Amino acid sequence: MARVGVLGGSFNPIHYGHLLLADEVVEALSLDRLLFVPAASPPHKPATQLAPAAARYEMVRLAIAGHPQFAASDLELRRPGPSYTVDTLQALAAGGDELFYVVGSETFLDLLTWREPRRIARLARLVVIPRAGSPFDAESAAAQKVLRGIGAEGGFVHDLAGSVPARGVLVVHATSLPLSASELRRRVREGRSLAFRMPPAAIEYVRAHGLYAAETA
Repeated sequence: MARVGVLGGSFNPIHYGHLLLADEVVEALSLDRLLFVPAASPPHKPATQLAPAAARYEMVRLAIAGHPQFAASDLELRRPGPSYTVDTLQALAAGGDELFYVVGSETFLDLLTWREPRRIARLARLVVIPRAGSPFDAESAAAQKVLRGIGAEGGFVHDLAGSVPARGVLVVHATSLPLSASELRRRVREGRSLAFRMPPAAIEYVRAHGLYAAETA
């Protein structure tokens, strides 16, 4: 049974912040591989701001090429309707691997608004990445409410030295680069450089396909 990380998102576009975070999660949790899963139709994001799903998937594929433990999944692109995480994890769990679902700390605090959050927590170990500049208070009322809501046993696990414990929501302090997809889209609209912010192959794809040049939001 492989240990597989799952990193979902719109990746609109993917950038070095995503890649560095993923690499550190692989190392911290001794994962066999990590799947990048671009959302075809994210339930919580306006479709008008998204590049086509196939283009975002291709940018991910280009960006991770050469990393032996990274893989891109088109699972949500092949499924019609909104891209619900619970459906994705259910499909991946059928393969028998041990799943680790990676979310930012702000996303974790919103988890109870997602479809079937308790089932998400049963299908995969949750891995929370605290956002830089906004410390994650695991003892806060908001964080504890989510823990109760998803029925997680073992609380939050911060000390991951050695083996990963069998229970609990894992907290991994990964490096957070000062990059955002919205800023990169703005730079494209303004005709500014994307160098050192995205892998060159992904930058070339953005340029070659005219992505984000006409975005209005």
